[in-house]
Amino acid sequence: MSLAALDVLLRRDRVIALLALGGLLVAAWSYLLYLACGMADPAMSGMPGMPGMSITMPDMHPWSWVEFAALLMMWIIMMIAMMIPAAAPMILAFSAVHRRRASEGGPAVPTSIFVLGYLVVWGLFGLVAAVVQVALHARALLSPDMSAAGPLFAGALLIAAGIFQWTPLKHACLSACRSPLSFLMSRWREGRAGSFLVGLQHGLYCLGCCWALMALLFAAGVMNLVWVAGLAIIVMVEKVAPRGDMLARLAGVGLLLAGTILATRAILGG
Repeated sequence: MSLAALDVLLRRDRVIALLALGGLLVAAWSYLLYLACGMADPAMSGMPGMPGMSITMPDMHPWSWVEFAALLMMWIIMMIAMMIPAAAPMILAFSAVHRRRASEGGPAVPTSIFVLGYLVVWGLFGLVAAVVQVALHARALLSPDMSAAGPLFAGALLIAAGIFQWTPLKHACLSACRSPLSFLMSRWREGRAGSFLVGLQHGLYCLGCCWALMALLFAAGVMNLVWVAGLAIIVMVEKVAPRGDMLARLAGVGLLLAGTILATRAILGG
């Protein structure tokens, strides 16, 4: 294959990958908006099959399996909406490297296999988050609107996330996420199973980097879309912006200050 033909192929593949990721994001955010609107509309919240009935916390009875399944779906789709933008550079890098290797005679593997491995990790995180949410609700630590029931709990979450932003684990995982080509070259495996495992590894590094920020959804409300969008932006800036590692530390300082203020007010006020 000539260099010109290869360049055309790589550009086309990049456009296809971007369109696919964009479509996935539009679908995920549209679903979240649908849920948020359903929760805000009393006329919809009591109707069978409406989002309000499915995902708002039951006040007087434990979760049914149907409600838990709806909650799990919400968490998985929320993780897709929040994490795909930050993972896009790695996904596009995988697509480019794979196409180049395929042009040299390597096996052809769809980029979707790599993305699937990545999303499996965040799907499992969504399952854990849903279980944790039910447990927190059972202990009256979350309100029916799925936010922290008191400022002390919210402050503790902010402080914990702020501290984690400064830990070696955070920055080791962030460093891997910020270097797509280096990550792929050091962990590349051939074939569909290999591509899935590489996506899985990237998902694990991404989870190690961002789990504490995702836990902050319990502070302001799991379906607070302003909060969801804000955390998604922080995650993306950490991973793609110049000196994102420094920005992560600055975000940690901000979280520590906000959490300390909130917890102090709760203690003094109590």
